[in-house]
Amino acid sequence: MKKLGLLLLGAMFCLCVSAAADAQLDLQGDTTIPEKEGILQLEKGNFKRALRKHKQLLVHFYTPLTSEGHRVAAAFKAAAAELQGSEVKPAVIDVTTEKGLAKKLHASGQPSIRLYLSGDVTNPALCPVPQSSASILTWLQRRAGTSADLIADLSQLEAIDDLIVVGFFKELNHELVQVFYAAAIDLPDVRFALTQDDEVISKYTVTQDVVLLLKKSQLIQTYRMKPETPKEELVVFISVYQMDPVTEYNGQTASQILGSPVLNHALLFVNKSSEDFREIFSAFHNAAEAFRLKILFVLVNVDEHRNGRLMEYFRVRHFDAPHIRLVNLTDQITYQMLSETLNEESIKQFCQSYLEGKAKPKLMSEPIPERWDQKPVKELVGMTLEKVAFNPNKTVFVLFYLAYSEMSRAVFPLWEELAEAVKDWEDVVIAQIDASANDINMSMQGSYPSLCLFPALYAERVVVYTGKRNIKDLVRFMDKEMRKAKRDRVKEDEDRRKYMETLKTEEAKKNKSKDEL
Repeated sequence: MKKLGLLLLGAMFCLCVSAAADAQLDLQGDTTIPEKEGILQLEKGNFKRALRKHKQLLVHFYTPLTSEGHRVAAAFKAAAAELQGSEVKPAVIDVTTEKGLAKKLHASGQPSIRLYLSGDVTNPALCPVPQSSASILTWLQRRAGTSADLIADLSQLEAIDDLIVVGFFKELNHELVQVFYAAAIDLPDVRFALTQDDEVISKYTVTQDVVLLLKKSQLIQTYRMKPETPKEELVVFISVYQMDPVTEYNGQTASQILGSPVLNHALLFVNKSSEDFREIFSAFHNAAEAFRLKILFVLVNVDEHRNGRLMEYFRVRHFDAPHIRLVNLTDQITYQMLSETLNEESIKQFCQSYLEGKAKPKLMSEPIPERWDQKPVKELVGMTLEKVAFNPNKTVFVLFYLAYSEMSRAVFPLWEELAEAVKDWEDVVIAQIDASANDINMSMQGSYPSLCLFPALYAERVVVYTGKRNIKDLVRFMDKEMRKAKRDRVKEDEDRRKYMETLKTEEAKKNKSKDEL
């Protein structure tokens, strides 16, 4: 019993020493934590100390290798300068160097800003992705107190160019106003205001407990608040109508698009300099108006080289435009609009079928059809295309078609006729693949239907046929390319023979050296 008492006494002594050490560190101030321009530079060794020291610790989890990370960093740095001397202490953690700490704090993803209050590490307040330093400062101010200003007169409304959200409430202490305030905190880039001005109410002919979206005093949209209205619903409404019906994807709008609470996105890949752009955009815009709050409509200019990564992600090529895809950001499943005509009615039908769960997703590959290689024209799919087309011992002529396209279907009889014409040719395959149902992961030129010949070579060569579409010219083209490939194959075989001999010689030298040892 005496021994147990000594152990407990020792443990208590260690705890006291540890607490005293922590207190001593706190007394030393932030001199032990490096700062840069008033921003604490945090790491695993000093994060807890900073958390204990500052009741309001605003931490930017910085990702330096992304353009978005640099943009948010610039906004945070400017906001930090304004916060000097306040109760809020700015700090930064470099996620790339402090991977363990970021993972522990569940902050390993996109750049984020969090406010830790009174040392609570488990429930930080997450700042919405800021558009500017003012966004961060507004968010902090709204969290600290009133989330909206009272409009004094109509002239203040008329002078505001950006969207302003105005609440008309019968009682300012009503719970609906608290929902209004909560939405304002989540949307620091949007101006919020409250009014009970009879003149304002009369001008917009509204009753009490409504929210108006205004631009230059012009009414954009009205939202009627109900006792059961959740904050999230109001946030979605404002976020959607804050944006235009169609938003063009670029560096300035990317974060707004990706941060939208509407997770269904319709993307129009189009060449803005094309002759039919105005007509297509008008149809897309009109369809967008019909699906506000359900689908976010986005325009992607295929002529803009900075959109290359987005086009690569969706496997859309320049010549595919105009082209519409639908994607849900939760599961990343994409749907392709199967229509040659992009008018308002066809776009609406596509969107409606998607929302009703009737649209078919675009797959990496369709299932391999039964007896696909038993017919004169072989039916390829995504998972068999490259294996068949790049066979070094076969000449393969492939029709890339779109199942919904009349122009594509018009080539089917010709392709059957070609298969019959060359059925006795040795090591020749005539095939086709539906490009609207299978991802084509290879470089191609021209629009669909596209006729591509894959010569019998080890080199992965593709020759696109651009001549007249008749049997005589197709056969002549095939004969010419096969004779050329035969000559190239002789050189290929010779190069491969020399390469194999070199490998054998080197292997023999290695074996000889081992034997000598």
